[in-house]
Amino acid sequence: MKRTLQGRYVTISTAGERVEAFVPAPLPPVPSVDWAPALRERFEQALLALGRLDGVSSILPDPSIFLYSYVRKEAVLSSMIEGTTSSLSDLMLFELAGEPGAPIEDVAEVSNYAAALDHGLTRLGEGFPLSLRLLREIHGVLMRGGRGSGKMPGEFRQSQVWIGGSRPGDAAFVPPPAAELMDCLGALELFLHDEPERTPVLLKAALAHVQFETIHPFLDGNGRLGRLLITLLLCEGKVLREPMLYLSLYFKTHRQAYYDLLNNVRLTGDWEAWLGYFAEAVEITANQAVDTARELLALAETDRDRVAELGRPGITAWQLLESMTGRPIANAKWLAGKTGLAMATVNRALEQLERLGIVTEMTAQKRNRVFCYAAFLEILSRGTELPA
Repeated sequence: MKRTLQGRYVTISTAGERVEAFVPAPLPPVPSVDWAPALRERFEQALLALGRLDGVSSILPDPSIFLYSYVRKEAVLSSMIEGTTSSLSDLMLFELAGEPGAPIEDVAEVSNYAAALDHGLTRLGEGFPLSLRLLREIHGVLMRGGRGSGKMPGEFRQSQVWIGGSRPGDAAFVPPPAAELMDCLGALELFLHDEPERTPVLLKAALAHVQFETIHPFLDGNGRLGRLLITLLLCEGKVLREPMLYLSLYFKTHRQAYYDLLNNVRLTGDWEAWLGYFAEAVEITANQAVDTARELLALAETDRDRVAELGRPGITAWQLLESMTGRPIANAKWLAGKTGLAMATVNRALEQLERLGIVTEMTAQKRNRVFCYAAFLEILSRGTELPA
């Protein structure tokens, strides 16, 4: 449906130029979403896919062992959209030993993303509502240290920003001025809390993501936090028990369509086109996540059978390998702490797993060696590969 401009323009002076900044109208859209049969079916399919994804947790022996890697895969993908050059293995090495294979600031940014998601989910689990206060807390974690430390971590911006272009006059988009910010954010918070009307969770996530990106409330980190907001809403609304949906890969793959649709929403009010794209992203991504989880389970079962052929030593080797399904890059010290086994026992078991070709040694060192469950990490890393 084509509507009128979804907000208003105000003339501002910034960086020595006079430009038009966009102030969005509050949610929900007016008139309300036109649920044509095709769009309704698309949302129904997305919800079915989310149900299948949520059900995966019931077939996993221990969902928490997968979440470490799942959350970090999303952290890598979301940060890649912002231009970082950190891989999934870089991040895991950094978190294990503080030794990244990519620029330290890039890996730290990705690590912060994972920590920010963990913080948000922990607070929601404690009963804290998804609110402006919580968004500021999450932003503080996201932007701590490194390049983010000078960008007002945890504080809404007090100055004008623009998106794209080298100056305001050639920007692709100019968000609302700082003086309008709190009114926009206050209206968004009301919408998140089902005011003025209740909104189904998946629809709320789709609408709120656009509104957050349009408001652009922080000096930096808006894209990453806007994508986090989707996951947080789905978990808060009990659509997902665990944060296993990663739309960043779909947004990264279809980046131009993503930007075009957001801009069209603002200019023409074509929310329906955006909602169709969003629902397709959810359906495809959820189905991919289900397939990945099943593939990882199958790999673990196959390797458990191979390890069992070692006889009694295979019991210890499997303890290590099971721990590495939660952290595919690990060293003997971490594995000893995780399993409670002696270092000598861990090292013997790692040698056995290496002879079987199940784990590989990454550092070519005699001491402080780091091992990788290579096949497991390869499955997880699909879509996060850095360009050659």
